[in-house]
Amino acid sequence: MKSNSKFTTLGNDNLQVSRLGLGCMGMSEFYGTTNDTESTKTIQKAYELGINHFDTADCYGFGHNEILLGEAINGLERDKIVIASKCGIERSQDDASFIAINNTPEYIKKCCDDSLNRLNVDYIDLFYLHRVNPDNPIEESMQALSELVQAGKIRNIGLSEVSAKTISRAHKIHPISAVQSEYSIWSREPEKEVIPLCKSLNIGFVAFSPIGRGFFSGKIKSIDELEKNDARRFLPRFDAANLTNNLFMVKTIEEIAKNKNCTTVQIALAWILAQGDNIVAIPGTKKISYLEENTNAINVSLSKADLAQLDNRIPFNSASGARMPESFAKFSNN
Repeated sequence: MKSNSKFTTLGNDNLQVSRLGLGCMGMSEFYGTTNDTESTKTIQKAYELGINHFDTADCYGFGHNEILLGEAINGLERDKIVIASKCGIERSQDDASFIAINNTPEYIKKCCDDSLNRLNVDYIDLFYLHRVNPDNPIEESMQALSELVQAGKIRNIGLSEVSAKTISRAHKIHPISAVQSEYSIWSREPEKEVIPLCKSLNIGFVAFSPIGRGFFSGKIKSIDELEKNDARRFLPRFDAANLTNNLFMVKTIEEIAKNKNCTTVQIALAWILAQGDNIVAIPGTKKISYLEENTNAINVSLSKADLAQLDNRIPFNSASGARMPESFAKFSNN
């Protein structure tokens, strides 16, 4: 395992992670064709490059993603790997449109046991409540997660896509190590309340989709370029009119990337890392070539002038279209 990654600690405990992790979701579904052999090599290459933070969830590929990750890291040094998984989203293989949020203590504990079996590990380093159901008191869910910590099944607790109010309530029951939310140059909502609160409570912030679901690569000019089973076809920001309106962001980033002699992807990731030492990113990819591009972003430094240029030309809430469909957005920020 190379040591060319930069690290930070999430929360108050000794949860040290590479500032750039690897999101594994797309290796199982959502972003077109998958290939387990290629994905396995990508995970193992990430480890070789110094990445120790691997993000998955029980609902990705209906459990397939956890199995894939578990098999890929089998034989590697377990104590040098941070496995992050999640529970709380119920899906049905018989009905692709079905989704429910289940935060009951019984379900949380069952999901943890199932995830441990699929991952083939004795403990999960960071276990998130994937989404929050306001009908289930967060205090009860946190108590169940705390009991999993006491049992040695998980080591740290996280919350995903939650409001500042929920974080404050949850943190009183058991220390939160990390909060995960979508965060990128075109999705900056967490800056209002969540990121400042995380900083004040010494909670790590984990940014998913930091490259705008691939948008900031500059390679997506039309949804017609995406595979038929690519979920981005159903995201408002990627429909024809909105996508065209949003391309100005890529052009702005391209100017800075040219001056830095790097790629637009690397600028997007460097921007995330420049927002605070308690902030890490988990860009997802299935390919080693993209992984290496992402990893090299750690060496890109943005000046105050660079950051000011991005803020001025891509101001808060300047993206056209919602970041996700309303049918799913209702499960966030609870």
